This record gives sequence, structure tokens and C-alpha cells, in this order.
Amino acid sequence: MQPGERFNRNAGYALHVMTASGAAAGLLALQAVIDGNVRGALLWLLVCQILDGLDGPIARKIDVVFNAPRVDGYVLDLIVDYVTCVVVPVALMIRLNMLPSEFQTLIAAIVILLSALWFARTDIETEDHWFNGFPAVWNLAVPSFLILDLSQRTTAIVTVLLAVSQLTNIKFPHLVRVRKWRKFTLPFAIIYLLNLFLLSWDYSNTDGIQYSMISLVIMVAFPIYIGATSLVRTFSGSEES
Repeated sequence: MQPGERFNRNAGYALHVMTASGAAAGLLALQAVIDGNVRGALLWLLVCQILDGLDGPIARKIDVVFNAPRVDGYVLDLIVDYVTCVVVPVALMIRLNMLPSEFQTLIAAIVILLSALWFARTDIETEDHWFNGFPAVWNLAVPSFLILDLSQRTTAIVTVLLAVSQLTNIKFPHLVRVRKWRKFTLPFAIIYLLNLFLLSWDYSNTDGIQYSMISLVIMVAFPIYIGATSLVRTFSGSEES
């Protein structure tokens, strides 16, 4: 084996380890949830999101399918994402009583069930890299509900609507891979995540979050923007149309 081939192989498997480390970060987030350490849970969920956002572009760059074929990176990513994007955020919702008590278990079960079905969809992504159905990013949705201090009823309604939409063909953008509007979408997503990180860092179990008007606008504007682009793509057809 040539030195360059050995390097690419080692880099490929190192990337698989990096992807799998998201599960470990998810465990730390879950432990923080159990301990009532909301700030820690929010920050670890963001670490999981950063790892998930980085591994895909790197994998395509070094061609892990060819250089590290003994591990299926796609399956590994789905396993890690189900833990970090669904299980832990749902546990956080339950731990903080963010849902009406009489419907809490039912709604949590709906999210767990429909998210599992979404991850198993054979048409999870279109050829132009839009997701079919809400892409189960509960690790972003639940912290947003918490930071925006939504009422239990509002949280329940939005949660059920997003969960049910996972079974639809509403198109949601892959923030990195979708080309249409990417020059605006990607920077906006980075600003949103940075804002979410700063707000999570300042979270207090007693005082919650004291945010500025700019932070609030970003937290509200980004989901509205994603929703608008999703509806435009859904009803207009492919990017080329």
C-alpha cells in the first residue's frame, strides 16, 4: 500500500470515529438532562450538531466510501443522529415539562415513532438534496422552544405538526448541500447556530435566558425563512424548474 493510500484509509476511519463520537456527546447531553443541567444539555446538543455538520463535507472530500469501506458512514450517521437529534431532545422536553402533562407521554411517543419512520424512509432526500419531510432536527427545535419560552400548548401544537410533517413530501433544505439560495442560507444558518450557542451558554436554571432584540429576531427569523423556502421548493418543483 502506497503512503498516500494508507493516509487516505486512516483518514477515512478517523472520520468514522469522529462521526461515532457524536453518540458519546449525545450521552453527555442525556446525562446533563438527567442531572437537570439544562445549560450543559443545550451545549452538548450543539456539539452534536457541529459534528454532524462537519463530517458530511469531509467524508465527500476524502471519499470515505472508497477509502474506508468496512464502515457504512451513511448508516452510522443515521444511528448517531437518531440518538442526538431525537432521543435526547425528547428527553429534555419531558424533563423540563415543556408539554401539557396529560399529553406529554403521547406526544413524546409520536415524535419517537414518526422520527424512526422518517430515518428509515427510502426517499429521505431528493436528487437536489432537499429532505422529504421535516428532517428530525429536534436538537434545534426543542432548544428553540425552550429559549423562546413557548407555552406548553404552543410547544405541543408545533411539535405534533413537525412530527406529522415527517411523513409528508414537504421539502426541507439540507443547509450545506442545497445550492439554491445557499449563499444566503448557509451564512444565516451559521449566524443562527452561533446565536443559539451564545444563548445556551448564558442559560440559567433559575433565570432562564435574557436575550437582546437582535437575538430574538434571529431565533424567530431563521425558522420562518426555512419554512418559506421549504414551501417554495415544495410547490415549485425541482431547483431547475
